Amino acid sequence: MSKPETKCWRNDAYAKVTGKAKFTDDLKFVNALHAAPAYSDFVHARILSIDTSAAEKVSGVIRVLTAKDVPGVNRFGQIIRDYRIFADDKIRYHGDVVAVIVAETREIAISAAQLVKVNAEPLPAVLDPEAAMLPDAPLVHENHGSNIVNTHVVRRGNVDNGFKQADFVIEEMFRTQTIEHAYMETEAAICVTRSTDGVIEVYGSMQHPFSTRRFVAACLGVALSEIEVIGTPMGGGFGGKDDTAAIVCARTALAAKLLGRPVKMVYRRDWSMRESYKRHPYRVAYKMGVTKAGRITAVQCRIVADGGAYCSVTPWVTWRSTVQCCGPYVVENVHCDTFGVYTNNVVAGAMRGFGSPQMNFVIEQVVEMAAVKVGISGIEFRRRNMVRQGSVTITGQKLDGHKVAMEQVLDAVLKEIDYEKKLGWCSHGKTSTTPQGLGVRQPSAAVEREPAFESGGGPPQSKTLSRELEQDELYGMGVAMSYRGVSLGAEGVDFCSAIINAQADGSIFLETGIHENGQGSESAMLLICAEELGVDLNRIRYRRSSTSSIPDSGTTVASRGTIMGGGAVTLAARELKKKIAEAFCEKLHCAADEVRFKDNFIWGKATRMECGDMSPLSSTRHVASFQSADMSTHSKISFAEAMRQMWAMQKFPFALGVFRAPRVSWDEHTGQGDAYFTWVYGCQAVELTVNKRTGKVRLLNAVAAHDVGRAVNPEMVRGQIYGGMAMSAGYALHEEVKAPGGKMTTLNLNTYRLPRSMDLPEMKVIIVENPDPVSPTGAKSIGEPANEILAPAIANAIFNATGVRHFSLPIKLGAMPEATACEEGCK
Repeated sequence: MSKPETKCWRNDAYAKVTGKAKFTDDLKFVNALHAAPAYSDFVHARILSIDTSAAEKVSGVIRVLTAKDVPGVNRFGQIIRDYRIFADDKIRYHGDVVAVIVAETREIAISAAQLVKVNAEPLPAVLDPEAAMLPDAPLVHENHGSNIVNTHVVRRGNVDNGFKQADFVIEEMFRTQTIEHAYMETEAAICVTRSTDGVIEVYGSMQHPFSTRRFVAACLGVALSEIEVIGTPMGGGFGGKDDTAAIVCARTALAAKLLGRPVKMVYRRDWSMRESYKRHPYRVAYKMGVTKAGRITAVQCRIVADGGAYCSVTPWVTWRSTVQCCGPYVVENVHCDTFGVYTNNVVAGAMRGFGSPQMNFVIEQVVEMAAVKVGISGIEFRRRNMVRQGSVTITGQKLDGHKVAMEQVLDAVLKEIDYEKKLGWCSHGKTSTTPQGLGVRQPSAAVEREPAFESGGGPPQSKTLSRELEQDELYGMGVAMSYRGVSLGAEGVDFCSAIINAQADGSIFLETGIHENGQGSESAMLLICAEELGVDLNRIRYRRSSTSSIPDSGTTVASRGTIMGGGAVTLAARELKKKIAEAFCEKLHCAADEVRFKDNFIWGKATRMECGDMSPLSSTRHVASFQSADMSTHSKISFAEAMRQMWAMQKFPFALGVFRAPRVSWDEHTGQGDAYFTWVYGCQAVELTVNKRTGKVRLLNAVAAHDVGRAVNPEMVRGQIYGGMAMSAGYALHEEVKAPGGKMTTLNLNTYRLPRSMDLPEMKVIIVENPDPVSPTGAKSIGEPANEILAPAIANAIFNATGVRHFSLPIKLGAMPEATACEEGCK
């Protein structure tokens, strides 16, 4: 098989780098109209009337749509149907859309949107989630009865007894901030009423076409079959293009249906940031008991997540936080209470990590604090408490169906970054002496910096940047690790489909229910298909799916694309091989289960010599490693000829593969059960400096090791990890959505601080492969695990540099006095 081994392969790379790829805004339809949203200036108010008359009078405006124009339902959602397509009874946050202006040009629509007036009765805004939980708090949704969206619990053992057994108790309050996804392409949609049958075609920048179809069909009051959502290249999502993107598509589809013309709506950045959901800000009260021997005896925690004005997926996000509230550690006694809460803040929903980044920021600092109390290193404390093969999680799940690689990834990172040695260099707030092994340079000295990436091997470790300090810099090293349940878990039923359709000339169409979000899922599916069928990649054409051509296979979220989609592709390929083998085994002079697939040929049983490693009918191999061999004694037929003959036999070389994830269990009253069908493990470490005079943090070097099951496309795996670490660095040090009084002020990328290239460290990635027995490909996941642990590693490194612990994100430092003596936990 023509599979690149050392370079990153992507089927869409050429189209994207040359500008040939057509994103939503690139699509053009004759006689298309343009739409723009209209907002009010209220944060919480009861709507009395919406005056659209001035907007309607603008030359070029075709129609102004409000809630009264919705023929179906105006309120929808994935869990609770509280999301408003258009604000109807109340304004619940500053991003509520009250109307959509449809006009001949985008400029006219935007101008007219400013003329929509909302007459409303202001209501008290509840912006603090703790205050929102009080009995007398103003209600965001009166019919819900309270501002508590959902609750989750974990009850294991007896925490009172656990704390009695403890010699030390660590207790602290943590806060994390609201952050923006900051995808390059904003929300966009173009909808067309098909003239032949009246079906609404929807093209848009979205992560989940099937979820979008449900929103659109509900809004229009039509059957799902009346809506076809067509896959379109997307410029980033990171979890952020589900609910909001679906609602943008629903409003656009409504305009197209009512007006009988194509309608396009492309969001400006300020609309996107104002309206779209964000990562949940958390408040976590955390208490841990430990013995003098360094064993965790009990954990008690209270998690409050600000869900904003609508439910979105808050119950699912907070469920993962609850399941993983003790991190990758064995704890016999746990009492966790989690609350998702309505407020009048911007909506919070899915974002890369899905409730794990917040909790890992907490847990990985608490274990370091506990280690100081006990008098051992943070690494030793982790080793004494981490999950291992056969360990039982806090929800009662025994980890025995896969390789538990927690210690493996930890050891890989510690070795690569030379952690034990460098930990002794940490400044702990003092600059009076130079750490042994580090050179001090003058502030004016040039900093040598190697290229960020080396061909074929990932980014190098900086040789000078991590060895030289400016005179006022403090040096620190930090580590964090995590485990993560793969895919949806008990959040939903998990299965996925794939179609392989071979043509009479031997070419192949491949289609899956996984959506290409820019992460390279199509490329992974093609590699898996080619390997399993034993054919060249250039023989296979990936057919971008629509909701009318493939069964609903769930959301492309939760890092489930490769394990679920790849599993479906593998099973489809095996089904196709079975059909081919049964059709040709007699001609190949062998039994059907002896037929092999390799090098674009279908082979019969060998009669002499070694025949190499060919793809068998029921292959359970996880890595292709073909070796040359003399096949002269084999009966064989080319793949192309076999397909021609199958068509002549009136046998379709077509297969549908369905991968059904193993069932999981969950008791919502106790928080016990097998929450996920498998897990992944990761560890990251970082070196940094902090300038005592300015508080500026300089990230020097970072190392990550992740068990991904099997790396289908290794360089893309590295890319996922680099990207995850970059996002996590922004989470730790820079990013924060600011909305004083509920009105967002960070409405563009010039006011919302993203990490720049020079803010990022040199990065080294170690891919650990332990093929998962449940996964047909052996692959698991990496997109979210890479994003959830650099922030706590940075927090731990800042403590080791400054002697000051930070319990809120983003970490903000100013000028610091010279440290004297500091116990863990000082602020």
